Amino acid sequence: MNSTQHNFHIKDEIRILGIDDSALISDKITIVGAFFRGGRWIDGVLRSEVTRDGLDATDRIVSMVNNSKHLPQIRAIMLDGVTYGGFNPVDIVKLYTRTNVPVIVLMRDLPDFDNIEKALSFLPESETRMEIIKKAGKISSVVTKDNDNPVFFQCYGMDHEIAAKIIQITSTRSNIPEPLRVAHLIATGIVLGESRGKA
Repeated sequence: MNSTQHNFHIKDEIRILGIDDSALISDKITIVGAFFRGGRWIDGVLRSEVTRDGLDATDRIVSMVNNSKHLPQIRAIMLDGVTYGGFNPVDIVKLYTRTNVPVIVLMRDLPDFDNIEKALSFLPESETRMEIIKKAGKISSVVTKDNDNPVFFQCYGMDHEIAAKIIQITSTRSNIPEPLRVAHLIATGIVLGESRGKA
């Protein structure tokens, strides 16, 4: 449990900001936020950029969220993994403390930290990057509607039980929450001309 917890009354139309990145085709990687009511209605789109394999993802996402007109309504920020633009890690503790919005990190598979550490060894400040990744904390799993395969998640600013419910509520079309699925479609569509791949 995190030291600071938000009290949640989870409604079907809880406001979630899902953030995903686009393909790694340049040094500046587009990230897109899809602002959703539950898993059914999109109410807004945010856009920013992070440096490929950089260390600015946390600051860029904080700025994107805090400058959004939707900020007062956002009940959770949902991330597709804890790194963006290659190996640009997001410090979810800092993201929470600087936005006051709880954070959920979603993963299709359990991360292989040994492989991650090896990949990071080729980048500058590899130890700093690994520390940020490990800060995301305990990994839990949840099974979403009509799907036997669990997804994995980390969170900060809320209980794991609450995060699991939010993931289930927002996974209306697949085992990936709609805010992330749609953010991925928009991000890849903008950059590649047509959306492709899975969130």
